[in-house]
Amino acid sequence: MRVLVVSAFFESHRGGVELVAGALARALAAKGCDLRLLACSVSPPPQDHAAGVRSVAVPASNFAERRLGFPWPAVGLQGARKIGEAVAESDVVLVHDALYLTSLLAALACWRRRRPLLLVQHIGEVPYRSPLLRWIMRAANALIARPMLARADQVVFISRTTAAHFAGVKFRRPPEFIFNGVDHATFNTVASASDKARLRRDLGLPADRPVGLFVGRFVEKKGLDLTGELARSRPDAVFAFAGWGPMDPAAWNAPNVSVFRDLAGPSLADLYRAADVLVLPSVGEGFPLVVQEALACGLPVLCGAETTRADEAAAPFLQGVDLTGPRTEAAARLAAAFDAALAEPPAKAADRAGFARERYSWEAGAGRYVELFERMRPREAP
Repeated sequence: MRVLVVSAFFESHRGGVELVAGALARALAAKGCDLRLLACSVSPPPQDHAAGVRSVAVPASNFAERRLGFPWPAVGLQGARKIGEAVAESDVVLVHDALYLTSLLAALACWRRRRPLLLVQHIGEVPYRSPLLRWIMRAANALIARPMLARADQVVFISRTTAAHFAGVKFRRPPEFIFNGVDHATFNTVASASDKARLRRDLGLPADRPVGLFVGRFVEKKGLDLTGELARSRPDAVFAFAGWGPMDPAAWNAPNVSVFRDLAGPSLADLYRAADVLVLPSVGEGFPLVVQEALACGLPVLCGAETTRADEAAAPFLQGVDLTGPRTEAAARLAAAFDAALAEPPAKAADRAGFARERYSWEAGAGRYVELFERMRPREAP
């Protein structure tokens, strides 16, 4: 079966959606799909195709992210033609998230060429502080996302919170829930006290102070500024920030803040194991992959209350924080939750890791996607 997976960026961009797209593409290829991964050329495609995934790089401009911090690559006529050609050569098309231009162009090509479209929706609505950005997001969901979800042959949600946001859509088929998987070959070990001390020494982190960890793009919706307030209120602890983006924690010049910009895979897993708690007070997201990775490494997780509703089975392993209301009050609640997480008994780490290992699997998820592809694919090629 010829499967085209469409993402706005390749994994080298290091955002959550594109990391999921790459991991799922490899898992589908392992299931026997003839797999191509299409994304914009603003981030380089992978060079190693041993996993059976071929890359299709679409020419695009990344002006919006460079100037505004908004990750939305713009595709011109040449790129649109390339997307249409890739769709025409496929039996089924899987598109990640509705609001990217690559997603809209791929959907239009599917409808024009009568190719089955499976749309994976990751996020609902991001409550930006800017009224203009909130209005744009609301309008885009109403004018683009909802019609695309209604017309797609199959919709998959990666969290219950995202599905709740689009509850009023009249789907062609009942939507499915398929949670993202975790690379358990990489994110798999609860560090012993001696291993944690060694990892902290290698990473330049102190062995005798609590370590809070933030992993994600350095942007507003991830709750970076709220995590910064937590760091300023807790000089007794150290806070490690792993990621990149228009906001820069290093610019705070805080003595208890360390920034790691180039970690991925095993090196990022070591940072999880070296930390004491993951702090991710993000808003408007479905179910961030870093939450699942942190659980797989045994970490306590502080997150927004809406994130705890993404997967009801995971709720007992997450510490949700009410992030609504005045920032000072939200910051105080986050600080209290941070102290509670540090006080958890070490034995709970194994429970969290075991839950993630049993619950989140790329192999099992890919198998469910293949079943959906078979259900969607016409008996005779158009």
